[in-house]
Amino acid sequence: MNTTSLKHNLIKFQSMIALVIMCIALSLLSDRFLSPENTWNVMRQISVNMVISVGMTLVILTGGIDLSVGSILALAGAVTAGMLKFGAEFTDMNLYIGFTLLGALVGGTLVGTFLGWFNGFTITKFKVPPFVATLAMLTIARGLTMLWTGGFPITGLGDNMAFIGTGWFLGIPMPVWISAIIVLSAVVLTNKTKLGRHIYAIGGNETAAKLSGLKIKKIKIIVYSIAGALAGIGGILVTSRLDSAQPNAGFGFELDSIAAVVIGGTSLSGGKGTIMGTVQGALIIGVLNNGLVLLNVSPFWQQVIKGFVILLAVVIEKFNSKEE
Repeated sequence: MNTTSLKHNLIKFQSMIALVIMCIALSLLSDRFLSPENTWNVMRQISVNMVISVGMTLVILTGGIDLSVGSILALAGAVTAGMLKFGAEFTDMNLYIGFTLLGALVGGTLVGTFLGWFNGFTITKFKVPPFVATLAMLTIARGLTMLWTGGFPITGLGDNMAFIGTGWFLGIPMPVWISAIIVLSAVVLTNKTKLGRHIYAIGGNETAAKLSGLKIKKIKIIVYSIAGALAGIGGILVTSRLDSAQPNAGFGFELDSIAAVVIGGTSLSGGKGTIMGTVQGALIIGVLNNGLVLLNVSPFWQQVIKGFVILLAVVIEKFNSKEE
């Protein structure tokens, strides 16, 4: 193998290499790291970020960004919990409508989808930069969550709801199954469908894509809608795991999501990246978080270390781009 091929392979598998080195180091530093209990705990925790990061990958591949996923997660989780526990009451008509678990789950996911659609609509219709549009949605969705919950948690959602976030199926936690299905669906979408090819084309060169006849606005709205829907599913997973919809749920989740995408090799300028790269990035973030906790590192230092890891990932991505 010549030097050029070796360098190419190192760049291609750099996320996986970093993950393996990190796992080896943590296994040597803590005898609890490789225990089955901790392994499944890490996988369960990563699953939420994995789901959100899939949507974030699609957005970033188009050259956009979504800062609202954490707030959408909170609102979708709160709506799901509210529908499940309280239903809908219409006092003037003396009418009460209860919701099944399925109805509540669909309702929460639709809320996320609609807010994602609104992001895409604002960005394409009014030509608002994605950073600004989704930053506004971050505040809007958080405010709506506070209004919906009154600032108090919604608790006591029942065993069926709890099973989604804490249950096991065939020896594997349910959140892991859900995230795996979403990841596989996204891999098929990006690699085997016309929509996937168009997403890459828009991120690679939007002007050329437009001249080629692609419906840029429609595709972007679809992508942001998918990101919103996945944030809604993430909210359901968090709410189920805690058996509680917390008004402040999802704070900082957008940063972990963006970090997973960038560490996984997706270019912030769009057009380059893979879903499986994001999976590796999410694993790195999750393993890093877990390892720092096991090593009793201060939460404040954890933030500092995570920030440097993200910065390093961006620098490496820029360096690799120049090399290519």
